Amino acid sequence: MTTTDPSGYAEVSGLRMYYEIHGTGTPLLLLHGAYMTIEMMEPLLAGLAKGRQVIAVELRGHGHTGDAEGPITYEQMADDCAALLGQLDLAPADVVGYSMGGATGIQLAIRHPDVVRKLVIASASYTSDGMPEVARNMFPTITPELFAGSPFEDAYRRTAPHPEKFPVLVDKLKRLDTTDFSWPDDDIRGITAPTMIILGDSDGVTLEHAVQFFRLLGGGVMGDLEGMPRSQLAVLPATSHFFPPGNGLLDRSDWLLAMIPPFLDVEDTAATMQAAATTMQPA
Repeated sequence: MTTTDPSGYAEVSGLRMYYEIHGTGTPLLLLHGAYMTIEMMEPLLAGLAKGRQVIAVELRGHGHTGDAEGPITYEQMADDCAALLGQLDLAPADVVGYSMGGATGIQLAIRHPDVVRKLVIASASYTSDGMPEVARNMFPTITPELFAGSPFEDAYRRTAPHPEKFPVLVDKLKRLDTTDFSWPDDDIRGITAPTMIILGDSDGVTLEHAVQFFRLLGGGVMGDLEGMPRSQLAVLPATSHFFPPGNGLLDRSDWLLAMIPPFLDVEDTAATMQAAATTMQPA
């Protein structure tokens, strides 16, 4: 585990939200997937913290943060994250989100654009039908018993303030997963942060959806003649969402760490060129 600087709880939206800060440098908010905790993001966290100040959080209902009144929604988790960054005075920050954390990152960029500098969305969609049909058919069958003996249940029971409430988390995330959503194309087009979309070629997001996502962000052009877009798309070969072990997207941390920091570090040439063009306009 990387060396932890400050860690603790922030009071946001009626929630005691747990966070840890690792490393130094440009702030980066790291958002985990459903049923996960900070420690389950460790390979990616450790690599990112070598050159950044990583603010790793546990989203509502998860890990040390525990439960709160009401449903779990992407919009509410995005508001929680914006409030946390404000309290810590670490906005704007780069945002890296995986799965549920990725969808939360999308909403963060839509609802709170001023707090997001650059955005990395891994294995997440902006519509429910961007997930494969087999996944959407599976979600209603999820029960707490399905997680018996799993790393997800183990992490929750070791960290949650009320370990007996794991079935409550399962019920709330089941509702989240079975509630149809479709965020407007105009909202996606309106994301101002340069965005990297990452998925596996056998992931919980369809390739067609990822390409459409990329196009809405200005991608899919011929860079030779039209210039390179501000956003990027990466499809990892032989890579699933999480299972089987060894094939999940987070198992490719070496690949992710070869792509994410360079994307975050590169100068936003499109914005720079636009600013230069503006200053060259005659008075």
